[in-house]
Amino acid sequence: MCPERLVLEHVTSRWGALILIALLDRSYRFSELRREIGRVSEKMLAQTLQTLERDGLVHRDAKPVIPPRVDYSLTDLGREAAEQVRGLALWTGQRMTAVRKAREEYDAAKA
Repeated sequence: MCPERLVLEHVTSRWGALILIALLDRSYRFSELRREIGRVSEKMLAQTLQTLERDGLVHRDAKPVIPPRVDYSLTDLGREAAEQVRGLALWTGQRMTAVRKAREEYDAAKA
């Protein structure tokens, strides 16, 4: 798989897109982000955050305090990607009626 496709997969994956959109508003601690997104396992959230951090889209700020505190935020590159993903999410919401109609027409033609 070419590198561009791999990054595109990370950004547009189910959890990747939701993480990026959530982090547009503010930084989050791990547990806050998990609650904000909903229905994501700790393991999947951790893996996705690590992948997005490796791609330079998410910044992980671990503070040396007890108990440990880790905040996640977007890098400048991540903000650019998140704005693009949010645009696609907004378009999807706005055009859902047309998508439903197209699905119904397709299903009727196949029946």
